[in-house]
Amino acid sequence: MKIHLIIASLVLLFFTDSYAQKSNSETQISWDTWGVPHITSDNIKDLFYAQGWAQMHNHANLILELYGSSRGKGSEYWGSTKLENDMLIHTLGFEALADQWEKEQDPETKIIFSSFVAGLNAYAKAHPEALDEKNKIVLPLTTKDINMHLMYVVFTRFIGGSDLGRIQQWPDMGSNTYAIAPKRSSSGNAMLVQNPHLPWWREFLFFESHLNLDGKNMYGSTLVGFPGIAIGFNEHLGWSHTDNTIDNADTYELELKENGYLLDGMVKAFESTKKTIKIKQEDGSLVEQEIPLLKTVHGPVVNRKEGKVLALRMVGLDRPNMVLQWWRMINSSSFDEFETALKMAQIPFWNVMYADKAGSIFYLFNGLVPKRTEDSWAYWNRIIPGGKSADIWTEVHDYADLPKVKNPSNGWLQNANDPPWTSTIPMTLNPDDYPGYMAPKSMAFRPQRSARMLIEDESITFDELVEYKLSTRLEFADRILDDLFAAVDASGSEKAKEAKIVLENWDREADADSKGMLLFYSWARKFNVRKNSNYAQPWSMDKPNTTPDGFADQTTAVQLLEQSAQEIKSKFGRLDIPWGDFYRINYNGKNLPANGIEGSMGVFRVAWPGGKDENHMFVGGGDSWVGIIEFGDEVKAKVLLSYGNATQKNSPHNGDQLALFSKKELRDAWFTKEEVKAHTAKTEVLSESGFVSKPNKD
Repeated sequence: MKIHLIIASLVLLFFTDSYAQKSNSETQISWDTWGVPHITSDNIKDLFYAQGWAQMHNHANLILELYGSSRGKGSEYWGSTKLENDMLIHTLGFEALADQWEKEQDPETKIIFSSFVAGLNAYAKAHPEALDEKNKIVLPLTTKDINMHLMYVVFTRFIGGSDLGRIQQWPDMGSNTYAIAPKRSSSGNAMLVQNPHLPWWREFLFFESHLNLDGKNMYGSTLVGFPGIAIGFNEHLGWSHTDNTIDNADTYELELKENGYLLDGMVKAFESTKKTIKIKQEDGSLVEQEIPLLKTVHGPVVNRKEGKVLALRMVGLDRPNMVLQWWRMINSSSFDEFETALKMAQIPFWNVMYADKAGSIFYLFNGLVPKRTEDSWAYWNRIIPGGKSADIWTEVHDYADLPKVKNPSNGWLQNANDPPWTSTIPMTLNPDDYPGYMAPKSMAFRPQRSARMLIEDESITFDELVEYKLSTRLEFADRILDDLFAAVDASGSEKAKEAKIVLENWDREADADSKGMLLFYSWARKFNVRKNSNYAQPWSMDKPNTTPDGFADQTTAVQLLEQSAQEIKSKFGRLDIPWGDFYRINYNGKNLPANGIEGSMGVFRVAWPGGKDENHMFVGGGDSWVGIIEFGDEVKAKVLLSYGNATQKNSPHNGDQLALFSKKELRDAWFTKEEVKAHTAKTEVLSESGFVSKPNKD
């Protein structure tokens, strides 16, 4: 172990010192009072070195844990609890794929990665006291670590997340986004809302930064451990991402026979290899475990059961320049330049919503969609019997084939993880113009709420857009309460009538002081909002934003309300408990009243549950990064990174923005030179030994 650490230190010394000898003294980091680094440089190499340093400053131990886990060596470093994760990484072949990516990546990608990782290592060398002892074994970090971490997040959490059963720990991972055209903006300026919803932990946490490359301002966020900006804006334009309803991974069930599997009625042999994994024991010793790896023409075998195996096929394994595409997007100054970046097609997932200073708005159902033989969503949205080679797709659709809308006549675009067809109401896109497997047909209550707020406002101010983003009004309550009240009146139930009085006085919001939200939420969970057969009028493509409605079974609806009322009254002694007394933010020692709830309730301000005790429920994820931008003569932006911009234990910015979240407030994005100077808490300049602090000057 000691020999390993000595070698790691020598390699780390080489990485950091060889970089520092070529550093440029013009590069500096101005840290603002929210822990956001404003990085200024005149060259790309020093810019990304500085961003790597800044990420490590705010997230050193998290980055080491993430990179170590994404290497597939978590069990070697930290024990058997990481074994399952290691086995998945090796099963999917990420180690070999990372080597392939490094050979194929664009020279500019290589500069970005090598500079970023040099900054990470330089911070670790300069500040060993910031690192937990158990994490130092991961050093030194390499560009391969960046690639493997990108693969881990993108492929196992998003593209293959559903197929691998890895997105079941939270109820509503997704996002909201708006683009408002000048014709619907009271100022005549285009506006954009950025609002991803992710868990508030580990690889899903965002990092906020401001980059200024030779006078070009770029602001936004990316996931911790990623270089650059993945959701951002500059003086000219901006974009956001949302999870899209794309099916770009398929799981095939293969029948075993004679040590192989059946394909078109014939036995085909597996590609078989082995991998040895080291597992750290409680006494610090290492035990080796050999794991067999099987691969089919469909993809790697990810699960086995008697007589059958499951194989996974994913898009994007041949797209090594995702970060470069984001870099080209944030460096664009016009729609044409931005669209050129989109046509790189290196980002295999996520919708794109766009707005710019010239007044254009744009939505793209972005991603890599396989060209499939069966023209049916239902055919592919399942575990596919793998006996037919015709079901093994090899090509993806071009950019020209994807659903997209530019400057619609209604003057706005929205996406709240609904399929592309409802990006406008009335619908601009016709699903019949696209293959049946392109996207499903649906519009849940959250996107219905999203569209409704825009439909009802012909002239939207910036402040109103902020208000809409923070809205906790429940679309489901507006839709169903009249039917519930009628059912209660018809039932004659005294218990239900008592509950009805509370719901009649409720503001239909999920704010901290909303009395009746707990009762309604308890009933709605029992009712099962997502189940279409529970409604008298199911959801319809003809009425996408006004269905479903009514009860298929009024008696059951009333009985469920009685049960909810009984449970709440037994526990709390009353029905009108303020929502924030029950729903709490419990993060890094902070305990605050929460607002919002999961999006299935039709709330635009998403904050889904992630834990509970006997008398409380706690936020586990939802609104993460929020950006609201107006593209006028000067950019105006309000932002929030809900949980703060750091995870280091002693950082003042670990959870410092939660008070704003609790109060439903945003903060100004300090974007201009004057704003940054006025709010700088500390300045660091690049030297031969990394970044060193310098006194602030007025």
